[in-house]
Amino acid sequence: MATFANTTYNAARYAAIRPTYPRQLFDAITRYHERGPKARWATAVDLGCGTGQATVELTQFHKVIGVDPSSKMIEQAQKLLGSQNSTGQLEFRQSKAEELPFLEDGSVDLIVSAQAAHWFDWKKLWQESARVLRTHGTIAAWGYSEFRLARYPSATRLINDYSQGADPETSLGPHWERPGRTILDEHLVAIPDPEAVVPGKFQDFERIYFTGDYHPNLPSPRPVILRKKMTWSDLLSYLHTFSSFHTYQERYPADKENPEGDIAKRFWNRLKAHTTEQDGSSTAKDTDEIDVEWPMALLLARRV
Repeated sequence: MATFANTTYNAARYAAIRPTYPRQLFDAITRYHERGPKARWATAVDLGCGTGQATVELTQFHKVIGVDPSSKMIEQAQKLLGSQNSTGQLEFRQSKAEELPFLEDGSVDLIVSAQAAHWFDWKKLWQESARVLRTHGTIAAWGYSEFRLARYPSATRLINDYSQGADPETSLGPHWERPGRTILDEHLVAIPDPEAVVPGKFQDFERIYFTGDYHPNLPSPRPVILRKKMTWSDLLSYLHTFSSFHTYQERYPADKENPEGDIAKRFWNRLKAHTTEQDGSSTAKDTDEIDVEWPMALLLARRV
């Protein structure tokens, strides 16, 4: 998470190219929240809000507060969402997720966390969530793991070798912040059940896996719902948003001068070559479209 707070990290690029969360996800969260007795829609909080991709989807609530430790992410969220905030419905705070002193006890109806839960100290966060959530309030946290090319299952090995390989010079594996990235790639299973941290404070805890056939060892996997149609040029921009790529270039500054392109572009070229070989066609154009998808895990719990 420290990488995203770095002054050299391109938050605008992150906002522009990352996948947006599907309506199906928010509908599932809404249905879960509505099952609580006397569901209320006063205040929602988005922890680790980043550039506000999930924050803006919570506008059925009277007040929505985005929280992030990175001033750059907060600035980008305010810039992107300013035109949608004429009523003052959206508010942003720079803060750690585990400490929310600006929120009163029992004042929040819904807490969400999108692609940030793997950074949190959940022993503290379950306690703080129990403090700020009203009775029957909901917490929902989700994260997506390594991307896949839907039409090219054989490309998964190349993606894994690039993103999770052990060689620090030829892969990004050693350059992720751990254990956060490991928790994410293992579908948030390391996040403890709330009952183990704050006994008697939460109920109806669920772990839902929208992982399709990619991770068959997970219990009751559902179809993948996080998808995006990208051009090859878009995919390269996405690869450049990886925090591990940013760290790699800090550690190997000469990579920027490689005549074959930086490490992300070299991998991108290998991936393009692989897919065209699979198709038995000529080299893919940068403007050609591909279907990209991400396995995703969702955690849900209700305050007692």
